[in-house]
Amino acid sequence: MFCVYALNQGAAAFAVDINEAVDQDGASRSSLTSCKVLQHPVQIRNEAKILEGELTGDAYNLFAFPSECNFSGMRFSLDLVNNVKQNAEKILEGSPYSKGHWMVLIDAAKGFATQPPDLSLYPADFVVISFYKLFGYPTGLGALIIRNGAAKLLKKTYFSGGTVAASIADIDFVRRREGVEEQFEDGTISFLSIASIRHGFKIFNTLTTSAMCWHTMSLTKFLKRKLLALRHENGESVCTLYGNCPLKVSRHDCGSIVSFNLKRPDGSWFGHREVEKLASLYGIQLRTGCFCNPGACAKYLGLSHSDLLSNLEAGHVCWDDNDVINGKPTGAVRVSFGYMSTYEDAKKFIDFIRSSFISMPSEFEKRYLLRSKSIPCPTEGFEDRLPSSACHLKSITIYPIKSCAGFSVNSWPLSNTGLQYDREWLLKSLTGEILTQKKVPEMFLIKTFINLNQQILSVESPYCKSKLQIKLDSDSYLPGKEEFYLQNQRYEVQCYENEINQWFSDAVGQPCTLVRCCQSEYCFSLNKNRSMGMCRDVNSKVNFANEAQFLLISEESVSDLNNRLCSKTQKLSCGAPPNVNPMRFRPNLVISGGEPYAEDGWRNLRIGNTYFSSLGGCNRCQMINFYQQTGQVKKTNEPLATLASYRRVKGKILFGILLRYDPGNKARLDTNSWLKVGDEVHSNSE
Repeated sequence: MFCVYALNQGAAAFAVDINEAVDQDGASRSSLTSCKVLQHPVQIRNEAKILEGELTGDAYNLFAFPSECNFSGMRFSLDLVNNVKQNAEKILEGSPYSKGHWMVLIDAAKGFATQPPDLSLYPADFVVISFYKLFGYPTGLGALIIRNGAAKLLKKTYFSGGTVAASIADIDFVRRREGVEEQFEDGTISFLSIASIRHGFKIFNTLTTSAMCWHTMSLTKFLKRKLLALRHENGESVCTLYGNCPLKVSRHDCGSIVSFNLKRPDGSWFGHREVEKLASLYGIQLRTGCFCNPGACAKYLGLSHSDLLSNLEAGHVCWDDNDVINGKPTGAVRVSFGYMSTYEDAKKFIDFIRSSFISMPSEFEKRYLLRSKSIPCPTEGFEDRLPSSACHLKSITIYPIKSCAGFSVNSWPLSNTGLQYDREWLLKSLTGEILTQKKVPEMFLIKTFINLNQQILSVESPYCKSKLQIKLDSDSYLPGKEEFYLQNQRYEVQCYENEINQWFSDAVGQPCTLVRCCQSEYCFSLNKNRSMGMCRDVNSKVNFANEAQFLLISEESVSDLNNRLCSKTQKLSCGAPPNVNPMRFRPNLVISGGEPYAEDGWRNLRIGNTYFSSLGGCNRCQMINFYQQTGQVKKTNEPLATLASYRRVKGKILFGILLRYDPGNKARLDTNSWLKVGDEVHSNSE
């Protein structure tokens, strides 16, 4: 951010790497000769101009550095303050920008809690601190400490309420307040948040900075030792630490965080998002990604400029699930310790890593990965090779509105998008955000039903007094059509009048609109060489389904899962085991008969007279942990936590299979095709 302001004003800016020599005993030397600075290329905007004082060496320069890196935990010597102020020309030897008046800013947001700078020894001009990082509350509140002599150099380019003594609206006249704090406190300050800080300081006053520093350092060293000692059964290391300090060093060399990534036995990476999601099931909260520190992230992960641009072209943005691209991690996992952390916390985390990431592949994983790498089975004539089967179709469920409850039927017509009317509607906020159960659990309580004879969609909610009825050939559409993009697919949609939108707004507790898909087409596929079941199906037409036209679940597989849940509950003495109904997984088709997880190996199948291709396993998420009880939506860690223990492949937790019509089959779909409960299911696993 400092660079952006400097470049916008025509100044030059550049980043540096700082290295300190370390004595044989592991202690850092703080003398000037031990400080080595490596400059990165100078950045200058095209419109850059020579600033006043640059040629004479009277220009003011700013050197900004963190007291502790929030990515690696490395602490920088505060001697940098005096060294830069007194010997900038020697430190920046050879740089045309080394002359002038050097001012120093310490970003102490991370390091202030355990190593607050003594400004009498290190007279920085500016120090940034964060109360949120000190106490964990309130969010977004911090402070900027400014040396009196430096305050007069600060010039704001705007003003707002409370920062001026007077202004005249229709001429260029403004007189700012005298005090520097008055000039920079724009608008009403967050006085309620500020009042809560006293409680944080009250706790701190019962402790000492030295004690907190030693406590967090010992936890950090303990966790690092344990992580570095972890090995897979083939002897390969599990953990790669970033910015790892020597383990026998003074307490001033390492901070209170541990950043790392995990590797599989074959050397490939576990994605940081996979680690975060699994940790949440164990009640462990982690920070993952680049931690808003792109420079350190690129440095420690070895990401070049071309890597970063390539990742962006592949669709990767901050906070998404693209955690490994082209074999390289895009972020890391970070464990942060505070004064309230305990050894039990660290041990719980180590136990989680051991149980979740140090094991040989399960038989399911071996079989699935082998299948995904094999040559696809030709589809021509596969119906002649389908063996007889004891499986039959147990139930059919349609979900007209995405993320709302569905309804079951004995028979239902098919269309070129799957089951007719399935996921043909969705709700979106006034800002265009798609509403789902993950964000709005109340959608689970919205019941739907379609009467084919009357051509009416009926909807009801416990939050609405009356049932809503929408004609399928509705005359309540607003004129014209809209379009938007969802998962790389362009949709043309029809919108509804205000009365219908108001009903749904009441049902979900926020303003929203109902839209109906009338046309969709794919724009591109980010992963052209996708493995089976690992991304959205781009070879068939779908409405608003996440991945494919159909989701199939086996009753026998659900029964095996329930047995595992029961066994787990008995071992933990947790009371009554949670019984999971097949409908928890929101399937379109439930089959009965055969062996548990036999569907994993299916490539093609026939249900009645309709032929399908399997796209592989369905990647499950936290949504299957939601369930309805006494008219309320509740959430647990199950069954996802148990599934993660034996159904995980390359970061995906697979359960159920995705289907689409087989385009290469001679028995093509026609408009009179129906699926019926009781239809036999014949599969081909070649």
